[in-house]
Amino acid sequence: MPQTPQNLDAAAVRAWCAKALEALGREREDIDAINVYPVADGDTGTNLYLTVESAALAVEAVFTAHETRAGLPDVHDAVRAMAHGALIGARGNSGTILAQLLRGIADAIGAGEPLPGALRRAAVLARDAVAHPVEGTILTVAGAAADAAGAVEPPWATVPAARAAYEGARTALDATPGQLPALGRAGVVDAGGRGLLAVLGALVAAVSGEEPAAPAPLRHGVLPAPGTACAPGGPAFEVIYLLDADDTAVARLRTRLDALGDSLVVVGGDGLWNVHVHVDDAGAAVEAGVEAGRPHRIRITHFAAAPAPAPAPGPDTGEGPARRAVVVVVPGEGLADLCAAAGATTVVARPGEPPASGELVDAIRRTGAREVVLLPNAAELRHTAAAAADQARAEGIRVALVPTRAAVQGIAALAVHEPDRRFDEDVVAMTAAAGATRHAELTVAERQSWTSAGICQAGDVLGLIDGDVAVIGTDVTATATAVLDRMLAAGGELVTVVLGEEIPGDEVPALLERHVRDTYLAVDTVTYHAGRGSPLLLIGVE
Repeated sequence: MPQTPQNLDAAAVRAWCAKALEALGREREDIDAINVYPVADGDTGTNLYLTVESAALAVEAVFTAHETRAGLPDVHDAVRAMAHGALIGARGNSGTILAQLLRGIADAIGAGEPLPGALRRAAVLARDAVAHPVEGTILTVAGAAADAAGAVEPPWATVPAARAAYEGARTALDATPGQLPALGRAGVVDAGGRGLLAVLGALVAAVSGEEPAAPAPLRHGVLPAPGTACAPGGPAFEVIYLLDADDTAVARLRTRLDALGDSLVVVGGDGLWNVHVHVDDAGAAVEAGVEAGRPHRIRITHFAAAPAPAPAPGPDTGEGPARRAVVVVVPGEGLADLCAAAGATTVVARPGEPPASGELVDAIRRTGAREVVLLPNAAELRHTAAAAADQARAEGIRVALVPTRAAVQGIAALAVHEPDRRFDEDVVAMTAAAGATRHAELTVAERQSWTSAGICQAGDVLGLIDGDVAVIGTDVTATATAVLDRMLAAGGELVTVVLGEEIPGDEVPALLERHVRDTYLAVDTVTYHAGRGSPLLLIGVE
């Protein structure tokens, strides 16, 4: 049996997931906006993002488990984890189909197939999972990608095959408005197919190191209002659940659910399945799952239910203002205590374990508030936080996302939070406070590498200002002082220092505070201890 080529190893699968998640994060809102089939509910981009997020988390878990054994997973472990993560986290029609595509890829690679064979198996499995396949959808795009990759010789040439798959998918996607009347009327390409193209583009980048050519613009015309591209009288509910059942029971379930509604997709295998269907009788769809096996993680969405916006706080009417809350992501338990004391609901981000969108949604729900301000406090969480905000809005919660990129920006925003003023005014004030705060971080270099400030050696202390390495030193206090001088050269009124657990005691903050007091007029310094799991040292200048 031939071996999987080296450029499709476990590291490439890990990079593929990360790049796919990043791409879908960038394009999530645009893909949501062109979602007109099978239901114009504007969530395809979000559903695909959440599906890939689950796949990426599963792959990271496999790498973490192998690191504890001083090794790395092989490609088969990585792709199986990717497929399983997508299966248990699949959302919506397109997310469920994508999960089956990834399962097909994992099965084929596990059997030693090259990439073209894996894409072919993926396309066949996905089409078989859909009760009534329709052309002009993600299925068409997947089939075209497999056809294009299959024409590459030799088949083990992974990079050319990936590029061919991407180009074939791009051509097929551009043709979807002519294949599906709902897309043609709306003047858009298929949303699910567009998401798959982003995933294939990420595959090209992961195996070749080069980004593929940008696809055509998403819109070809004027998008109608949600629902206008759907056939009247369609099913009222989307029902999704995981199901523990054997193959025979699932075959019977397919027949029963097909009679109850449409958009039926059943994916998975080996005793675990993900079931998706649109029906008028949601209870009957769940009951069918109970008869087939053990359904769990049941989600039911009413298509016609548009969440009413929470009323803005107004004059005192005796009922009190709408309750408001702040959800903040913090790097360390000490900062969690600080923010909780200020009235915020916290989500602790541990090293190498960024919170998933589901954790942020759970935190928003825990507040019990109708109005929530979300502070992600990390640039890499912007897409995750945006997806969480959209999920919460779909549940009727008014959510404002303030794009804080560091904990010190979150502290600045929280400091000006006033729950008694109007929601929009509060959000503007918090956003302004965060935006006026420059942020820096000190960290220790793990290896020799090139940086924007020169070459660093393993063990050097790096001072990053607004995300870029600005200072390379050998001592924490000296490096922090140099960073402060650079930041305060442009002015400032308040310095915030956040200490990690690796800087115990008060000697370092005392030295920094004295330097600021002796060197800069009328600049105050405040210090916080972030505790376990936080970065070495954070600095904010307002």
